[in-house]
Amino acid sequence: MTALEYFESRLEFPLDEFQRTACRQLEDGRSVLVAAPTGSGKTVVAEFAVMLARRERDARVFYTTPIKALSNQKFHELCDEYGEDEVGLLTGDVNVRGDAPVVVMTTEVLRNMIYADSEALADLAFVVLDEVHFLGDKFRGAVWEEIILHLPEHVRIVALSATVSNAEEFGDWMHTVRGDTDVILAEHRPVPLYQHVLTAKALLPLIVDGEGDLAVHGRINPELRRLDGGAGGRGSGDRGDDRRGGRANRGRGGRSRGGPPQRRRAPRISRADIARGLEETGLLPAIVFVFSRNGCDQAVRQCLFSGVRLTTQEERREIRAVVDRELAGMRDEDLRVLGVSEWVAGLEHGVAAHHAGMLPVFKTVVEHLFQRRLIKLVFATETLALGINMPAKAVVIERLDKFNGEQRVPLSSGEFTQLTGRAGRRGIDPEGHAVVVWSDAVDLEALAQLASTRSFPVRSSFRPTANMAVNLLERMDLATARETLELSFAQFQADRAVVDEAHELRAEQESLAGYEAAVERAHGADRKRWEDRTRKLKRRIERRRRQIASRTGTVARTFEHVVDELTELDYLAVQGSGERARVTVQPWGTVLRRIYGDRDLLIAECVRRDVWAGIDAAGLAALCCALTYEPRRDDDGDPRLPGGAFPRVFDATLDVWVETDDLAESHRLPQTEPPHPGLALAMHAWATGSTLERVLEISWASAGDFVRWTKQTIDLLDQLAQASEAGAAAELDVDRLRALAKLARDAKRLVLRGIVEASSGS
Repeated sequence: MTALEYFESRLEFPLDEFQRTACRQLEDGRSVLVAAPTGSGKTVVAEFAVMLARRERDARVFYTTPIKALSNQKFHELCDEYGEDEVGLLTGDVNVRGDAPVVVMTTEVLRNMIYADSEALADLAFVVLDEVHFLGDKFRGAVWEEIILHLPEHVRIVALSATVSNAEEFGDWMHTVRGDTDVILAEHRPVPLYQHVLTAKALLPLIVDGEGDLAVHGRINPELRRLDGGAGGRGSGDRGDDRRGGRANRGRGGRSRGGPPQRRRAPRISRADIARGLEETGLLPAIVFVFSRNGCDQAVRQCLFSGVRLTTQEERREIRAVVDRELAGMRDEDLRVLGVSEWVAGLEHGVAAHHAGMLPVFKTVVEHLFQRRLIKLVFATETLALGINMPAKAVVIERLDKFNGEQRVPLSSGEFTQLTGRAGRRGIDPEGHAVVVWSDAVDLEALAQLASTRSFPVRSSFRPTANMAVNLLERMDLATARETLELSFAQFQADRAVVDEAHELRAEQESLAGYEAAVERAHGADRKRWEDRTRKLKRRIERRRRQIASRTGTVARTFEHVVDELTELDYLAVQGSGERARVTVQPWGTVLRRIYGDRDLLIAECVRRDVWAGIDAAGLAALCCALTYEPRRDDDGDPRLPGGAFPRVFDATLDVWVETDDLAESHRLPQTEPPHPGLALAMHAWATGSTLERVLEISWASAGDFVRWTKQTIDLLDQLAQASEAGAAAELDVDRLRALAKLARDAKRLVLRGIVEASSGS
């Protein structure tokens, strides 16, 4: 019996062909990129890799996910399957059986292990990269590329992706970098997804067949077109229906005499109406995406105020029992501050919010209750769209635009696909339903386009950083490092674009020759016309040449700018020039190697210059909070600072930031935002023993936000301790760096308490 036959014999369902094909490739020793719709069962391929490594090779498997919540969920699933002794978890703040045969971890943990040349990589057979399309994330996507580029050659990759439109391109790149990689595509969604529009009067199908019945594929529902026309129309789509709607409107006063068409406003649909509508149509449990934390909390209150109740008495008893068990270790004082009574009231009514501002343990309770179908309706921000297993029959999208930090922008097809992909889970629901709430802002044609586009392209966000440069140059010479970065997906895509540009340039050059010949033949006004055309085409050709030149070798050029910057700061030393240049990492580079994030160089410089001399442990915690905190858009003004040495040290840190930022600009590198002390006073208060109530009063942050930023602070304190110890081990200012490492560990102990400690496993 082959490994695949053995694996399939233990399953309660037959494998789909795409799953079987991917497993066969893994059995043959190849890597795979599996791109399939959400809910199609691609994680079965990862589970086969785990079995293959354990049963066939007695080797290790690392299972990576983009977020800690997903890592926790996968950890528990694998523990149930293989037993607790076989499975470990590493998420930065949680370290459980890190030497287990199967270890679940966040991608950053694996990246750091690779750069540290961890011995754990020696007997590694497979790495699973779940949600690998996260590679396109603007802020964290580079980590996926670093892993794919730098994993030891013998390790096979199981990359699991949503349905991306350029999967072949992505797979080509993986094959180029890793060798022996197959792309397995599955476009069929095993659970059909139906699209609807919720109006004030009814839930109407968005797409219907020739008989006017609900369908996955077909035409836009004429009834919606009439509704659209009745609300003013946008002059698109079915013009016949629009004209009929227009005449009807004129008859009912839809157009004022002699004036522009008057748009009849669509009645507002409340959150309570959404809840009742879903209950009446049998579409619960459901997730309603609201895109605003406050909006999610308000939605729960509105449902409670309107008397929405979606649970039975028995379900309410079960909910109360789960809540009592999960919150048993928390102090009454903290529970009061956190507003637990209102939260529990919502749960008992079957309604809850889920967003990043909530305490992790609260989100976990909501997820568990939703999985057991005790919670029927969750109002969530888009963070819930990322893979967490919350099986919903329906997904509701309240608006088709969202705030991106600067302005409201329409949802992309990729975002719409990710959100609606949560509806209808294989083995649980026979079908899924995506619902858009009707309003004046809904454009039927745009909505139909979003609903019909089931894939989106992955675009690389990779760029060399200071930390990446010293880690690469510690392991390889300059030429090899440059060549390695030229293998990035970013450069791969840029080169593909260059090929297309070159084809168009050649065609334009051929046209130019024809234009110039025409100029020679023409006379008078005709000659003038051809001369104008020739001049314009020459300008276009020059512009395209510059575009091609700018795209060729972009990643390598950026890397060279980073090397120049680090050489100027003495983290690197360069001997020779050109192809013979030899670069060595200098002693302070050992500190920079262990600092990750956008402010890696700023923090390393502060350590090297002893800018933080005189600060105590609580002040260091506040400072690390300022170095990690990213203010929300309404977090402006002049925040109060902690006392003691903090103001002086923070000012000195800002001075270093100005210098490093100017230096980055001079080397044509991206600049960074200055550190922000918005939560520094609250973090200092927490570190000096203030109550949760007092800290939340000071910060104006939600409990979930405060815990999240405290975890980020702890992560930086850990990096600072390890970097300082590495610097001391390299005999750099030994006593001072040892003292700084101890101070960082002391600061961590001060802030890792109470609800932060209770949330460290969530």
